[in-house]
Amino acid sequence: MSLDHVVAAGAAHQSDLLASREISSRELTEATLAAIARENPRINAVVEVLEAEALASADEADRRRADGSAGPLTGVPIALKNDLDVAGHITTLGSRSVTHAAPADGDLVAALRRAGAVPVATTTLPELAIVGFTEPALTGVTRNPIDRGRTSGGSSGGSAALVAAGAVGIATASDGAGSIRIPAASCGLVGFKPTNGTVPGSGGWCGLSTQGCVTPTVADTALYLDAVGTFDGSLTEAAITGAPGALRIGLTRSAAAATSAEDLDPEVDAALERTAALLRAAGHTVVEVDVPYGLDAKASTVRYLGGIRAAAAGVDDASLLEKRTRAIVRLGAPFGRRSIAWAQRAGEKFGSAVHDKLGVDVILSPVMSSTALPVGRWEGKGALGLVLAMNAFYPYTVQWNHAGVPAVSLPAGLAQDRLPLAVQLVARRGDDVRLMGLAAQLEAARGTVDS
Repeated sequence: MSLDHVVAAGAAHQSDLLASREISSRELTEATLAAIARENPRINAVVEVLEAEALASADEADRRRADGSAGPLTGVPIALKNDLDVAGHITTLGSRSVTHAAPADGDLVAALRRAGAVPVATTTLPELAIVGFTEPALTGVTRNPIDRGRTSGGSSGGSAALVAAGAVGIATASDGAGSIRIPAASCGLVGFKPTNGTVPGSGGWCGLSTQGCVTPTVADTALYLDAVGTFDGSLTEAAITGAPGALRIGLTRSAAAATSAEDLDPEVDAALERTAALLRAAGHTVVEVDVPYGLDAKASTVRYLGGIRAAAAGVDDASLLEKRTRAIVRLGAPFGRRSIAWAQRAGEKFGSAVHDKLGVDVILSPVMSSTALPVGRWEGKGALGLVLAMNAFYPYTVQWNHAGVPAVSLPAGLAQDRLPLAVQLVARRGDDVRLMGLAAQLEAARGTVDS
């Protein structure tokens, strides 16, 4: 296997090669930096390349491998979404309004360094991570490497584009309303949003936001979450065995949209049905359900807009925020502490009860209404119009942030235009291990069908 193939192969395979000494971290990091230099000009996914620091970290990882103190992520290159503090670098949050360098690594970056991962670059995101596409004034449009006329999604659009381009095997991502799952779906990757509170650096946006990653395979994601989260190796074991037991799965097209949701693309709907058939063949019971969102659609919006307002309050110069961002911030002005506290309580209640109300272990749904959107789809749209338009196109993700439960976007084949299709699986709060096992089982089943 060539170095370029190793770079694109994902963290789990890279870890195996590093452990067997078939490749050094220095070699892998140099190849990753070369791949970034080659691929980034066509997709514009990088804020800053961390070359000198990456090579120094790679050399340290090789020393750890040599003295027997390495872990599964030791020496594995990783790209960091530019919402994470890296000491001495500006955490731009996709905005011109942040100008100071971080004095120290944030909790998640510190955890990654302890695990031996090698940060190689920081990746683009929309301003303050507030929209489902990555086209900020600061860095310009990030493009989908599968079709450069399409978005790579958001807010973890840079991370997804870089991984999908084969320029790095894993990248961090965060998810406050779908920002791991939407880019993963847009770019044909695995995007796992873990249970709220299981990974350092989570909890922003009034508790909606959770840290995670985007990767080529389920095993890559399990490796990462085990290394930095609270799972103690259980996710990797689940990804290897792929045996979640016989489950009752609820197939839903229910959309938590403030206005009418966009019609579900027939190809997305067909992907849902094919996935349901694979799950039935694996021994699961699949039934159709309607999710009882009720007032929770409004409660999640309160948290979303309140979280954006809080994020804007933390920048260095709010006058440098994009005009549309400032307008979205104003939409959150009516929501004070009492409103947000009510919304958080509602999310806790919703997440604790929804699966039991439906009588299912896992929910199967779309991730978004169609494949990746064209670049500039909502260019020039005002704040309220944009929020409503996104809510109509992406009505399947934010409620699971509101509920605090784990959810994963998985590839589900290709549309006729060769853009990726995806489906979402949602488990009970704290049931990450079973969800990872189911994701691995479905990934294997789909691979058998596609081979």
